[in-house]
Amino acid sequence: MRNTARWATTLGLTAAAVCVPLSGVAQAAEGAAPSALYAPSALVLTLGHGDSAMTATPERAVTLTCAPGPSGTHPAADAACAEMNRLDGDLGALTMREGVFCTKQYDPVFVTVDGVWRGQRVSYERIFSNACVMNAHGSSVFAF
Repeated sequence: MRNTARWATTLGLTAAAVCVPLSGVAQAAEGAAPSALYAPSALVLTLGHGDSAMTATPERAVTLTCAPGPSGTHPAADAACAEMNRLDGDLGALTMREGVFCTKQYDPVFVTVDGVWRGQRVSYERIFSNACVMNAHGSSVFAF
Protein backbone atom coordinates (compact mmCIF):
# COMPACT_ATOMS: atom_id res chain seq x y z
CA MET A 1 0.00 0.00 0.00
CA ARG A 2 2.86 2.36 0.82
CA ASN A 3 4.43 1.85 -2.64
CA THR A 4 1.11 2.61 -4.34
CA ALA A 5 0.71 5.83 -2.38
CA ARG A 6 4.32 6.83 -3.07
CA TRP A 7 3.85 6.09 -6.80
CA ALA A 8 0.61 8.11 -6.95
CA THR A 9 2.23 11.05 -5.15
CA THR A 10 5.24 11.02 -7.49
CA LEU A 11 3.00 10.81 -10.54
CA GLY A 12 0.79 13.66 -9.29
CA LEU A 13 3.76 15.94 -8.53
CA THR A 14 5.30 15.22 -11.93
CA ALA A 15 2.05 16.00 -13.71
CA ALA A 16 1.68 19.24 -11.75
CA ALA A 17 5.26 20.28 -12.47
CA VAL A 18 4.73 19.77 -16.20
CA CYS A 19 1.14 20.98 -16.61
CA VAL A 20 0.99 24.05 -14.36
CA PRO A 21 3.63 26.08 -16.26
CA LEU A 22 2.06 25.11 -19.57
CA SER A 23 -1.44 26.16 -18.50
CA GLY A 24 -0.32 29.81 -18.33
CA VAL A 25 1.11 29.58 -21.83
CA ALA A 26 -2.10 28.01 -23.11
CA GLN A 27 -4.18 30.79 -21.59
CA ALA A 28 -1.89 33.50 -22.98
CA ALA A 29 -2.14 32.13 -26.51
CA GLU A 30 -5.87 31.53 -26.74
CA GLY A 31 -7.09 30.84 -30.23
CA ALA A 32 -3.65 29.77 -31.42
CA ALA A 33 -2.78 26.11 -31.37
CA PRO A 34 1.01 25.93 -31.89
CA SER A 35 2.62 22.53 -32.21
CA ALA A 36 5.44 23.79 -29.96
CA LEU A 37 6.14 26.82 -27.82
CA TYR A 38 8.30 28.27 -30.61
CA ALA A 39 9.65 27.15 -33.96
CA PRO A 40 13.36 26.39 -33.77
CA SER A 41 15.78 28.87 -35.32
CA ALA A 42 19.39 27.77 -35.00
CA LEU A 43 22.10 28.34 -37.60
CA VAL A 44 25.79 27.59 -38.08
CA LEU A 45 27.66 30.23 -40.07
CA THR A 46 31.14 29.66 -41.52
CA LEU A 47 33.54 31.94 -43.33
CA GLY A 48 36.65 31.16 -45.33
CA HIS A 49 38.71 32.38 -48.26
CA GLY A 50 38.50 30.57 -51.60
CA ASP A 51 36.60 30.24 -54.85
CA SER A 52 34.32 27.35 -53.87
CA ALA A 53 33.29 25.02 -51.09
CA MET A 54 35.89 22.55 -52.32
CA THR A 55 38.82 24.99 -52.05
CA ALA A 56 37.74 27.21 -49.14
CA THR A 57 38.89 26.18 -45.71
CA PRO A 58 36.59 27.49 -42.97
CA GLU A 59 38.53 30.04 -40.95
CA ARG A 60 35.75 31.03 -38.57
CA ALA A 61 32.48 29.45 -37.50
CA VAL A 62 29.75 30.67 -35.15
CA THR A 63 26.34 29.53 -34.00
CA LEU A 64 23.27 31.75 -34.02
CA THR A 65 20.07 30.84 -32.20
CA CYS A 66 17.16 33.27 -32.51
CA ALA A 67 14.28 31.47 -30.78
CA PRO A 68 13.24 31.80 -28.04
CA GLY A 69 15.83 34.61 -27.84
CA PRO A 70 19.10 35.65 -29.46
CA SER A 71 22.05 33.54 -28.32
CA GLY A 72 24.94 31.46 -29.57
CA THR A 73 28.58 32.25 -30.24
CA HIS A 74 27.80 34.97 -32.79
CA PRO A 75 29.30 38.21 -31.39
CA ALA A 76 26.30 40.32 -32.51
CA ALA A 77 23.48 37.81 -31.96
CA ASP A 78 20.82 40.46 -31.21
CA ALA A 79 21.49 42.44 -34.40
CA ALA A 80 21.93 39.30 -36.52
CA CYS A 81 18.60 37.86 -35.33
CA ALA A 82 16.89 41.19 -36.01
CA GLU A 83 18.33 41.14 -39.54
CA MET A 84 17.24 37.52 -40.05
CA ASN A 85 13.73 38.39 -38.84
CA ARG A 86 13.58 41.33 -41.24
CA LEU A 87 14.60 39.01 -44.10
CA ASP A 88 12.25 36.28 -42.87
CA GLY A 89 15.24 33.93 -43.02
CA ASP A 90 15.87 34.48 -46.76
CA LEU A 91 19.59 35.26 -46.98
CA GLY A 92 19.29 35.50 -50.76
CA ALA A 93 17.38 38.74 -50.19
CA LEU A 94 20.47 40.46 -48.76
CA THR A 95 21.52 43.34 -50.98
CA MET A 96 24.49 45.66 -50.85
CA ARG A 97 23.82 48.74 -48.75
CA GLU A 98 23.70 52.03 -50.59
CA GLY A 99 26.64 54.39 -50.20
CA VAL A 100 29.20 51.64 -49.64
CA PHE A 101 32.15 51.67 -52.00
CA CYS A 102 34.55 48.73 -52.22
CA THR A 103 37.70 48.17 -54.22
CA LYS A 104 37.62 45.73 -57.11
CA GLN A 105 40.35 43.64 -55.51
CA TYR A 106 39.57 39.93 -55.93
CA ASP A 107 40.12 38.10 -52.65
CA PRO A 108 37.11 35.74 -52.55
CA VAL A 109 35.31 35.14 -49.27
CA PHE A 110 33.13 32.04 -49.06
CA VAL A 111 30.22 32.09 -46.58
CA THR A 112 27.92 29.22 -45.62
CA VAL A 113 24.83 29.16 -43.42
CA ASP A 114 23.23 25.86 -42.46
CA GLY A 115 20.55 25.00 -39.95
CA VAL A 116 16.89 25.64 -39.26
CA TRP A 117 14.96 28.91 -39.46
CA ARG A 118 11.47 28.89 -37.91
CA GLY A 119 11.26 25.15 -38.38
CA GLN A 120 12.41 25.17 -42.03
CA ARG A 121 15.75 23.81 -43.24
CA VAL A 122 18.20 26.50 -44.42
CA SER A 123 21.26 25.94 -46.58
CA TYR A 124 22.98 29.00 -48.05
CA GLU A 125 26.39 29.56 -49.57
CA ARG A 126 27.81 32.51 -51.40
CA ILE A 127 31.13 33.79 -52.68
CA PHE A 128 31.78 37.50 -52.20
CA SER A 129 34.56 39.10 -54.25
CA ASN A 130 36.21 40.45 -51.09
CA ALA A 131 35.53 41.12 -47.40
CA CYS A 132 34.31 44.68 -48.05
CA VAL A 133 31.58 43.42 -50.39
CA MET A 134 30.61 40.74 -47.85
CA ASN A 135 30.38 43.30 -45.04
CA ALA A 136 28.22 45.56 -47.22
CA HIS A 137 25.69 42.71 -47.46
CA GLY A 138 23.93 42.02 -44.16
CA SER A 139 26.42 43.77 -41.94
CA SER A 140 25.13 42.14 -38.75
CA VAL A 141 24.64 38.59 -40.03
CA PHE A 142 28.15 38.19 -41.42
CA ALA A 143 29.89 40.25 -38.72
CA PHE A 144 31.81 37.48 -36.99
